[in-house]
Amino acid sequence: MAKNSSKAYGLNEIRNVGIIAHIDAGKTTTTERFLYYSGKTHRIGEVDNGNTVMDYLDEERERGITIVAASASFPWTSDGNSQLIHLIDTPGHIDFTAEVERSLRVCDGAVVIFSAVEGVEAQSEKVWRQSSKYKLPKIAFINKLDRMGASYARVRAEMQEKFNDVTICPIQMPVGEESTLEGIVDLIDGNFLWFEGDDGSDVRSEDIPDDLKNDFEVAREEMLAILADYSDIIAEAYLEERAIDSETLVREIRGLAIQGDIVPLFAGSAKKNIGIQPLLDGIVRYLPNPEERGVVQAVNPSSGAVEEIGIDDSDFTGLVFKVLAGGSADLLYIRSYSGVLRLNDKLLNPRTGEKIKVKRLLRLYSKNVEPVDEIGAGDIAGVIGPAGVATGDTLCSPSHPLLLESITFPDPIISIAVEPKSSKDKDRLDEVLRILCREDPTLQAVTHETTGQRLLSGMGELHLEINCDRLRNEFKIEAKFGMQQVAFRETLLNPAKVRGEFKKTIADQEVWAEVEIELEPAPKLPEGLAVSSELPKNLPLEWRESASSTLLNGMKTGGNWGYPLIYIKALITELKGDSTKTTDAAVAGAVLDALHAALGHGTKLLEPLVRLEILAPENVIGEITGYIQARRAVIHGIDDAGPSKKLLCEVPLAEMFGFGTALPKLSGGRASFSMEP
Repeated sequence: MAKNSSKAYGLNEIRNVGIIAHIDAGKTTTTERFLYYSGKTHRIGEVDNGNTVMDYLDEERERGITIVAASASFPWTSDGNSQLIHLIDTPGHIDFTAEVERSLRVCDGAVVIFSAVEGVEAQSEKVWRQSSKYKLPKIAFINKLDRMGASYARVRAEMQEKFNDVTICPIQMPVGEESTLEGIVDLIDGNFLWFEGDDGSDVRSEDIPDDLKNDFEVAREEMLAILADYSDIIAEAYLEERAIDSETLVREIRGLAIQGDIVPLFAGSAKKNIGIQPLLDGIVRYLPNPEERGVVQAVNPSSGAVEEIGIDDSDFTGLVFKVLAGGSADLLYIRSYSGVLRLNDKLLNPRTGEKIKVKRLLRLYSKNVEPVDEIGAGDIAGVIGPAGVATGDTLCSPSHPLLLESITFPDPIISIAVEPKSSKDKDRLDEVLRILCREDPTLQAVTHETTGQRLLSGMGELHLEINCDRLRNEFKIEAKFGMQQVAFRETLLNPAKVRGEFKKTIADQEVWAEVEIELEPAPKLPEGLAVSSELPKNLPLEWRESASSTLLNGMKTGGNWGYPLIYIKALITELKGDSTKTTDAAVAGAVLDALHAALGHGTKLLEPLVRLEILAPENVIGEITGYIQARRAVIHGIDDAGPSKKLLCEVPLAEMFGFGTALPKLSGGRASFSMEP
């Protein structure tokens, strides 16, 4: 056994956890404390000082935000047992939602952080929904309770209102708020915890002071009442007024959290080093190990049959969830789901058919890596692999090819023209753009068919700005950048049933095909476009595949205004051909003719909207409201948020350019905003 191999930890001693939140809620600050208290680092990194371990890119340290998800593995001893925590710190800004998506895809649980001042914000809801999509058990942490305007009760109530599919269950009670925050009361063990020393590393446990005993009894009674609704064991003891020991409470809370019935709620202040060690204990106590997440489904690429992968299966199967592009080799972040992977093993990429020899296995620690000899099931590690591997690919044993469910990412919504200042940099620019797009699936680089311009598309202004900075600073390419443009879309006005025909004489040979297609608008279709077929199986497979692929690609190419189509369901109902006259190309021609006929019925232009939240003092909210109404905003409401007001509205994305510069001028620098598509 390798000394530094995580196989030294049993499956029940591993936690794969993502830390998610709205921007500036304190994810990275909390993570830096995790690393420090676990002994992984010897100083506490601070975002404001630009010396964090997890925010390691120059752009991250300059801007004080997380841009890329960073993974770190560290030990934590809880209840006398040493555990290995694989933690992924994710960005909070909506432009980098791909980093959150790919991280949650491979995690077994999530820590959701909320600011005690701002409460549940737009991106808070977004990341919560993303974690729920993968059915991840969660624990929550109300942070920044030391700040002016902080309110534990208000944020807790807001969480329960917004996330009413689960029950928020407080298992701690903060002692004081704002400048009076002293520590926390543990509702399970019934003690007062306070954190001594400049670094908060000395956790002291005392009996609850007399002036807090009444509040403690009320809070604990409420916790037990919540748990009794879900646990027969607690309900029985609660009704009989029998004492419930801490071990039973922890066991029942763990089970309910893993089932997704409750979300245990913690409290504190990462900046003031209050409540972080109990939160680490909470990760171990209440979030599942890989074995508890159960079997995973995969598809056999040869037969198409669905198979279940158990954590104890002998064949290795893993999912690549992140790629750091290099020269001839990339660093692949991989989550293993079964088997053991050792140095010099061979892996298969079923998507490409390529075989990979594992020459290096790495334990991930932010931008640093540590070599290991093997990894087991349920692990997260790094593999050096060829440039042909993409995010979402499965790597598995060649003897048992399988395809895990890939990772889906949203389409870009904003574009910018990029051109090298010198013609000698053209090839270099194209290569670097390919690298950027390989690392970030929400980036797309294409060459415009008409103008020949290179267009870089992404998720927002900041997303493109960061990548343009990388071109200049990291890759040393001098480039010119055009104005940012919104990615419009088109959809059909009405359902259409159309026929298309292709009939030509090529080299004295008549070529012919005819199709019938039904198309209908499908607002908010998750995949955007859906193509199905009623064609009989006795038609040649090549004809049927040509019809489906041509129709899908044709809708992506553009409508009457030249923008790609979206929100359309298409059904191919009929395909006529002749074995001597019909070719794949003829079928494609007939489909495009039918699509042209459908577009003739009319399309309408769609533009991306964003949901905008603005937090500002009451005395400037009127001026801000007038400003955004002039930009076609639809205002949904103005809510109280402590001493401030929270403005909720929808705005066309095209109107948001420059808003980040305008808002500080309107509010004297006292307002903040967030948005999501």
